[in-house]
Amino acid sequence: MKILALLALTLTTTTAFAEIRTKRPSDDVLKKELTPLQFEVTRANGTEPPYKNEYFANKKPGIYVDITTGQPLFSSLDKYDSGTGWPSFFRPIAKDAVAWKPDNSHGATRTEVRSARSDIHLGHVFSDGPKPTGLRYCINSASLRFIPADQLAAKGYGKYAPLFATKPAMKAETKTATTTAAKK
Repeated sequence: MKILALLALTLTTTTAFAEIRTKRPSDDVLKKELTPLQFEVTRANGTEPPYKNEYFANKKPGIYVDITTGQPLFSSLDKYDSGTGWPSFFRPIAKDAVAWKPDNSHGATRTEVRSARSDIHLGHVFSDGPKPTGLRYCINSASLRFIPADQLAAKGYGKYAPLFATKPAMKAETKTATTTAAKK
C-alpha cells in the first residue's frame, strides 16, 4: 500500500511534458503539469528553500531549461558553487534567453531574472559573481529542468551537444575564480 501511495505521489509531482514549446501554457495547464512548489516559484515569484532543492549540488554536464517551455536557459559549463544553496551561473546560455526586471519586494532593491520566452520567475542576478562576467545568476531549481549532456540530441537539444564534446580551457579558470570568489 505504501508503495502505491509513493508511486501516486511521484506521478503527480513530475513534469508531464517533454517537448520544447514556443510559449508558456496557461496557468490551468501548468497547475496540472507542475508541482505546487514549481507553480509557486514560476508563476507567483516564489523562492524555494536553499540547499533543499534539486539542482544546487548537481555537477553533471548538461543544460538547464525553462520548466514550462523547455527553452534553454543555462549551461552546466557556466555553473558554479556560490555558497548560497541555489544553482548559480555566471551567464545564461544565450544573451536573449533571460530578461531582467527591477524587483523592490521584501524591502530590498534587486534585479529579478525571468525567462525571456515564457516570462516565468527564475530568480535574481547579483554583481558579486566570478569572472568573466562578475555576475551571479541565483536561480530556483523549481523553475528549471535539467537535460544531461548525453541526452541532448535525443531530447531535441542536439545543437548544444558540441559544447560538451571537449572541455573548454575556460572551465578550469572559472573554477579557480569561483573558489576565490566563494572564499571572500
